[in-house]
Amino acid sequence: MFVKVCGITNEDDALLAVAMGADAVGFIFAPSPRQIAPQKAYDITRRLPPEILTVGVFRDEHPKLLLDIVNRAGVKAAQLHGNETAATVAEVARALRWVIKAYP
Repeated sequence: MFVKVCGITNEDDALLAVAMGADAVGFIFAPSPRQIAPQKAYDITRRLPPEILTVGVFRDEHPKLLLDIVNRAGVKAAQLHGNETAATVAEVARALRWVIKAYP
């Protein structure tokens, strides 16, 4: 089983998720009550063990901005939750090893 805890907004929660066995932690960059700034996410991701998959959650973000946020936040994967086209998903996938696309 693969476990991802999403909506992380602080280091304590991220470290607790890892200590409890999470394989991945998610950071929401789309508008949301749990939205986090890229710099704050970076401050958390840099403290996590390297084997933890860090995921940025996006919705209908332009690929160039999405990849900029990924780099600034230090996340390894993108999870797309909007109406992204196949071309957009492919563009992001060319730049990242892991891309998760949610479909309604």
